[in-house]
Amino acid sequence: MKPVAIFCFSSTEGPGHFGEWLDAQGVPRRLFALDRGERVPADSRAFSGIGMMGGPMSANDDLPWNAPLLGLIHDSVSVDVPVIGHCLGGQLLAKSLGAKVARATTPEIGWSDVDVIAAASNPWFGQRDRFRTFQWHYDAFGLPQGATRVLTNAINPEQAFTLGKHVGFQCHIEMTREMVENWCASSSDELPPQSTGATQSKADILEDVDARLAALSRVADDVYAKWAQGLAR
Repeated sequence: MKPVAIFCFSSTEGPGHFGEWLDAQGVPRRLFALDRGERVPADSRAFSGIGMMGGPMSANDDLPWNAPLLGLIHDSVSVDVPVIGHCLGGQLLAKSLGAKVARATTPEIGWSDVDVIAAASNPWFGQRDRFRTFQWHYDAFGLPQGATRVLTNAINPEQAFTLGKHVGFQCHIEMTREMVENWCASSSDELPPQSTGATQSKADILEDVDARLAALSRVADDVYAKWAQGLAR
């Protein structure tokens, strides 16, 4: 089986539970650390799927990898190599499909509930109608033409979309305890001493973190299993 290409943009935002799930299923993967100067490959058909992780930058930033990666994603969709994007990765997928990525009216940092649209007939979330996920974003994507909104909440209506085999998340379903702790440490200046609106304090983010992560990983397992059904062999 061809490997899944995983694109990482920051040393603090690795494959997380997505990588763990692929390893557990015996799915080969190839990591591209673009922040360390690795080049974007030219042909998406060399891979069974494309995964993109999060990052502190914007999909609109003038970075050396943005243009070639957007081209690779667009090509992947056109030849039906399945793509999954987490937060920044979801924004890049949306942008490659012609949607706008812009500053969110309200940033979201910490734990929040999202609603599954048409939960009874939605094949991605194991019949759940709502679950608690992790957020850390200042930008948000619009809904690409032809895509279906599958997750929403009262703060940001575009929490996730699907387009055939492809899925883009604004939220982070791939979180591990190590990632949560690293983000709270490396970006502590972004966290208020007391939770305010959609931005939580470090204490509130870490409250019951193991139980919250276990529940979120079960959601992610269902998403990744559905996504992996489309992997090119």
